[in-house]
Amino acid sequence: MSRKAPWITYRPELKVLDCTIRDGGLVNDSHFSDDVVKGVYEACVDAGIDYMEIGYKNSPERFPADKFGPWRHCHEEDMRRVVGDHSAEDTGLKLCAMADAGGKSEWEKQIGPAKDSVLDVIRVACYANEISEALEMLEHCKEMGYETFLNVMAISVTADAEIDTVLRAAADSPASTVVVVDSFGNLYREQVDGLVRRYQKALEGTGKEVGMHAHNNLQLAFANTIEAIILGCNRVDATLMGLGRGAGNCPMEILLGFLRNPKFQLRPVLKVIQEQIMPLRQQHDWGPSIPYMLTGQRNMHPRTAIAFRNGEAPDDYLAFYDQLVADV
Repeated sequence: MSRKAPWITYRPELKVLDCTIRDGGLVNDSHFSDDVVKGVYEACVDAGIDYMEIGYKNSPERFPADKFGPWRHCHEEDMRRVVGDHSAEDTGLKLCAMADAGGKSEWEKQIGPAKDSVLDVIRVACYANEISEALEMLEHCKEMGYETFLNVMAISVTADAEIDTVLRAAADSPASTVVVVDSFGNLYREQVDGLVRRYQKALEGTGKEVGMHAHNNLQLAFANTIEAIILGCNRVDATLMGLGRGAGNCPMEILLGFLRNPKFQLRPVLKVIQEQIMPLRQQHDWGPSIPYMLTGQRNMHPRTAIAFRNGEAPDDYLAFYDQLVADV
């Protein structure tokens, strides 16, 4: 695991994960058309991106099909309809899905053997108080033959003692990567430094990598991702045009322009943005805005800002500010 790397070069062990369809599914309840998902998949292959997260493995009971699209459940027939008999060996791209702890996923039933799936990786997401279930999920996925990541969410509101407990558990888990997740888009550079170094120290000698998943409430997602990379973080997340819940994520097109790995190609990314992602702008709201900035500054989940942006006066920033102040 690299400890630092000059920003003017590249290191081949650094891998990029596209989570456009998974995180973007929080914007539209995972109602992406097959054409959009196929476009993103083909762009990831052509651009040389290492991982693509195609959606969630979430419970059909808690997330019923009459409200949520197929990328909230990632049934095998739905994925194969878009990616065919995907092979990471043939494409150079590993397909991922995310399974949430906390009762959101029926993981024992939904996650079968990797040999029968187009998926290569399962990312297990949990809050600190859900780490016990997350460890069971990781063990199950390992037994099924998947590579696994552990995403510990809302790290900016997690107490130091809880972080230490989670990292001790993660060090002994099957996860190949443990991801710093800035769910509320609240972190500044100094905090990213502290967290990445803390994760690295806890995972030292295990062969595990540290990942970074940044949200853009304070328009720092790209900067924080760069900071993590410079510190030696070798797994980084991004989305096309930053598509993701609320203020969105680190934009893939900016990240690939920063990385100096010649295998990454920008043109396929720009093509799918122009043809598939830009039209979504007419239907859905995401990206930096003052309401998302305000929740980011207050280290809050963006759900209140999302509700406000979906209301009758989405640009009445003073009203939203006054609402937040009154709720303190």
